Amino acid sequence: MNSSVAHRFAHPVASVAIVGAGLVGTTTAHALLVSGTASEIILVGRDRKRVEGHVNDLRDAALYSRPTRIVAGDYSDCAAADVIIITVGASQRPHSRLNDLRESGAILKEVIREVARQEPKGVLLIASNPVDVLTHAAWKWSGLPVSRVIGSGTSLDTSRFRRRIAEHYGVAADNVHAYILGEHGDSQVALLSSARIAGTSLEEFCRERRLPCDDSALRVIANETRNGGLQIIQSKGATQYGISAVLTRIVSAILRDEHAVLTVSNLAPAQMNVGEVFLSLPAIITRDGVDRVLPVQLNDEESGALKKSAHILRRHLQMLDLSP
Repeated sequence: MNSSVAHRFAHPVASVAIVGAGLVGTTTAHALLVSGTASEIILVGRDRKRVEGHVNDLRDAALYSRPTRIVAGDYSDCAAADVIIITVGASQRPHSRLNDLRESGAILKEVIREVARQEPKGVLLIASNPVDVLTHAAWKWSGLPVSRVIGSGTSLDTSRFRRRIAEHYGVAADNVHAYILGEHGDSQVALLSSARIAGTSLEEFCRERRLPCDDSALRVIANETRNGGLQIIQSKGATQYGISAVLTRIVSAILRDEHAVLTVSNLAPAQMNVGEVFLSLPAIITRDGVDRVLPVQLNDEESGALKKSAHILRRHLQMLDLSP
């Protein structure tokens, strides 16, 4: 029996621990429950009474969802969890995610130290913003292998990008293949040069359908994607549904050993020459986390923008004390 098969048989219960019982954490717990992705969901938070309230509310929904064990736990439960989702951090505010870095960093460092004390065997999935910088810091603070520390990255931005392209061209979003790379934030990079609809370039699709293919319209789509989260926060105060769907998708890829390609935040390959930095690139996700970060074809403008994004993230990383 090979090691990956043995690893799966050694984990008959697909267990997910969620640290942080706020809006994102509890919405993610509900998304996991409805999807049937995990057989066990453990909710961990500072306010035990509040956590137990959420757990009982989720249990009430279980009959009409999927058979799932839902419990209020503590940090010790992170030891055996297959995936540990971290959602703690400063409240979202309507400005750049990087502005809350010091406050969120202090909160996250305390949490990661507690998780690391449990010697976790699973994958650490970070959703705390600014996610790229804090995922990098979580890797340093946890002492875990880099493959087992993943940030949700631009998976949500990629979803927003594909949806907007699909709406613009009148096709289903799952027929659009396009990525947002770099920072989950203001310096993100929309890959317009490699965007495809049903395997054809946007230019070819427009030509075949006799549609206008206006670069300015595509740049508007990229800009709307960049500001999508800000607009939601300005409208309702926070985002929760999109990110909970993203986290559920990543958890599914891990638990099912899918080898799915997702734009998650992980350490950029050395050959990219952007320094030691976590940012989003297409990566193969398996039971053990990031199996491999894939190379991407960039034009000169996109390459320059990605290097600029990496520089911004490295600069902000210097604001944190990365000692364990």
